[in-house]
Amino acid sequence: VLDADGRSVPFKALYGEHKAIVVFVRNFLCYTCKEYVEDLAQVPKAFLQEANVRLIVIGQSSYHHIKPFCSLTGYAHEMYVDPQREIYKMLGMKRGEDNNVSVRSPHVKSNTLLGSIKSMWRAMTGPVFDFQGDPAQQGGTLILGPGNEVHFLHLDKNRLDHVPINTVLQLAGVKTVNFTNKPEIIDV
Repeated sequence: VLDADGRSVPFKALYGEHKAIVVFVRNFLCYTCKEYVEDLAQVPKAFLQEANVRLIVIGQSSYHHIKPFCSLTGYAHEMYVDPQREIYKMLGMKRGEDNNVSVRSPHVKSNTLLGSIKSMWRAMTGPVFDFQGDPAQQGGTLILGPGNEVHFLHLDKNRLDHVPINTVLQLAGVKTVNFTNKPEIIDV
């Protein structure tokens, strides 16, 4: 994989020493991925450090798109790209969408029409008309490490088939996050 400066990092180095939550996104223009990563950005670094877990997002575009996508989503954790989709293919992540699956990511706020229009607008107003990856590629979520340990694997069936973030955090031993903007009610 490549980091935001184009330096090559072996995929295994991401989870060799620590447990890691690795989220593969479809592409950086995908509105569902953008909204999912915006929620991932809300996971406090302190929660991850306390559990000794890394949170990593991997896209499949050029590394030049990492910094603008992090800026757009507010994501401050680790992000890399797999521009040739080698790891996507190795893990068996599919291309195309299985629309027969009725899943709805709790992290996607936009409806399909509005989200698609926003994605196209971002593509058209960017410096180069660029889909920032294969638009048919699906993503997935893994919990790996340390070492060759695979704790969890979910391959997305379509653009809305994200694993709820709190489910992944719980499985990795990380404190969960309140994603609603409603204040918590404490019964006294």
